[in-house]
Amino acid sequence: MAPLLLLVQLTAMALALNNSNRLKAVFVDEDTFAKASLSSEQARTIKAEAAQKAAELRAQEVTKELENTTKVFELHMEELRAKQQEISKRDEEIKLLEAIIQTLGGKESCSTIG
Repeated sequence: MAPLLLLVQLTAMALALNNSNRLKAVFVDEDTFAKASLSSEQARTIKAEAAQKAAELRAQEVTKELENTTKVFELHMEELRAKQQEISKRDEEIKLLEAIIQTLGGKESCSTIG
């Protein structure tokens, strides 16, 4: 994180220098102008690199959040499947008990008639 902070600070300094140069009309020789142009270009490059790095870091954060959300979702799905299996098993047990009751109830009604 420290290199990113340094990059941001350098960008701010370059922008401040660039802005102060805009306020003054200075006529210089070609060598000085070339150096100033190079500094200006470097400031723009630094600014672009800082923006790109910030975007990459944000993309990494979002990706990590999505991965964590996916893991939580998978855990909830596993839990729901387990509950569904438990419900299905209990439904089968209930049907079996109902069949036993009907069978016993049917035998009793037959034995009371005869």
